Amino acid sequence: MRVLGIDYGERRIGLALSDPLGIIAGGLPTLTVASDDEAFAAVAKVVEERGAEAIVIGLPRNMDGSIGPQAERTNAFAERLRTLGKPVYLVDERLTSARANRAMLDHGFSRNKRRKHIDRMAAQFILQTWLDARKAPEEERPS
Repeated sequence: MRVLGIDYGERRIGLALSDPLGIIAGGLPTLTVASDDEAFAAVAKVVEERGAEAIVIGLPRNMDGSIGPQAERTNAFAERLRTLGKPVYLVDERLTSARANRAMLDHGFSRNKRRKHIDRMAAQFILQTWLDARKAPEEERPS
């Protein structure tokens, strides 16, 4: 089953897609959008073209676990994506961008290159977290 991972932002949307077996997340080109309508249309096109059967979106909770303005926007976007008829899952994405930035620093990426790839890599981490949690025994799955 192919699953689309999304790091949703106001202007840039990082994307990742699982392999057909749902084991490994691979990055897709980052979308640059000007509005939520444009974001929805672009993601819907990717879902259709890539044959995604489910969607995983990173939910940017505050460090204390509360829901802030960006998480509310993400929830609204997730609700809109549900109209595509695919299951939509929200995954806590706290520190995902920091993790992606650290990984790229460790591999010697320049600041410009990190900025160019951060959203895609964050989407890969979000999707991979979800894929790995599905494989874990029930008692080990994150809540």
